[in-house]
Amino acid sequence: MIIRSLRFKMVAIGKCSSIYRTSPEFDFPETSSRKLGLSKLPDKSFGFSVSSSEVKTSFIGPLRAIEASRTSHVNGKAEKFQWAGCDSNEDLPTNDCNGFADDESIPILPTQRNAISLRYTVYAGDGKGTPQMSTIGNSTNIVWHKCSVEKCDREELLQQRGCVIWVTGLSGSGKSTLACALGRGLHARGKLTYILDGDNVRHGLNRDLSFRAEDRAENIRRTGEVAKLFADAGVICIASLISPYRKERDACRALLAEGDFIEVFMDVPLHVCEARDPKGLYKLARAGKIKGFTGVDDPYEPPQTSEIVLRQNQGICDSPNDLADIVISYLDKKGYLKA
Repeated sequence: MIIRSLRFKMVAIGKCSSIYRTSPEFDFPETSSRKLGLSKLPDKSFGFSVSSSEVKTSFIGPLRAIEASRTSHVNGKAEKFQWAGCDSNEDLPTNDCNGFADDESIPILPTQRNAISLRYTVYAGDGKGTPQMSTIGNSTNIVWHKCSVEKCDREELLQQRGCVIWVTGLSGSGKSTLACALGRGLHARGKLTYILDGDNVRHGLNRDLSFRAEDRAENIRRTGEVAKLFADAGVICIASLISPYRKERDACRALLAEGDFIEVFMDVPLHVCEARDPKGLYKLARAGKIKGFTGVDDPYEPPQTSEIVLRQNQGICDSPNDLADIVISYLDKKGYLKA
């Protein structure tokens, strides 16, 4: 292992202060990874024309047979459409495509012999064409837009199961280092991952949040929602945040299906984290220059039911690769590394 020397540059973005963009702390040898089996489409390989009542789509190849056996149920009513011009007369699930107004069309090439037309009908909750509205939080009159390509389809494409690996622990416990090692290890196995690092998300999405208790709760909520989207996309999402409050972590867990939220607790004592102090934040907190710092003048609530607990072995810390292997073994055992 080659240890890279790092310099941490502190910046202030929005209401966030004393944050830095995480870089990998360890260099890993390049390894070959399995490439996804995606095909590049030729120019002008597909076309479509859309109106309020009709959608026409052309593809260079037939749809997978798996699509031919589905019916989508919304508000208790089955939504179906029929593919015209195909050999099969089976009904397929609709992709609810309201809101298109353009009637421009792209010519279909003569070579596109598998061109198909999609005609759809929307069934609303009242049976009169009016969709059933919902109110979520402060958002009113919203409707969930259901698509025929679902999580299981994306997982089949990626040959993995989407999930969230939530790494929590004190500052300096090694969360970001583990996340990078874990991402590299899974990448080497041909698995698609994305890391949501606590400081990194405060450079953009959460730049308007401070480190007050209410803002820290909102920081975790937003990150949890983004992690949920990644998991729904079939990606193995690695979220590494202090996330000091048990209530917020449990709320993130509740966003996902059972088993898809994997909590990893970096159980490293405070005195060890403070001795490391890689960003110099403990020193600033002890000097009173940072208020509400976790472990100094703000509490950390340890997880009670983590799926994985990583701790020192007789005072000796395992290497990031060894710790990542523990998590990867868990994922493999639970079936997350295959569709």
